[in-house]
Amino acid sequence: MQQLAVTDVARLCAAGPPSPLLLDVREAWEFEHAAIRVDGLTTLHIAMADVPRRLAELNPQQPVICICHHGVRSAQVVAYLERQGFESAYNLAGGIDAWSSQIDSGVPRY
Repeated sequence: MQQLAVTDVARLCAAGPPSPLLLDVREAWEFEHAAIRVDGLTTLHIAMADVPRRLAELNPQQPVICICHHGVRSAQVVAYLERQGFESAYNLAGGIDAWSSQIDSGVPRY
């Protein structure tokens, strides 16, 4: 499984297009409480349980960075996406908690 540190993702965002898709697989209440918002980066919220049903919304040719709270659920989604043929699926190591503590302290921690 491919993983990216939050510093790597921040660098990718700053590099400009083409940008990866950030797939947030947390529950709706978590996404509403704290979300990564970066200019030029598209964030799609699909709760982990809904990913199989909504798979057609994802482009297997576009890099996808999966995110959850600490990186456990998103790692499971990355493994699923890889089994579905996604070659550029990545797990955000440490999840939104790492993003908040290392990149953007304005994102609430919970």
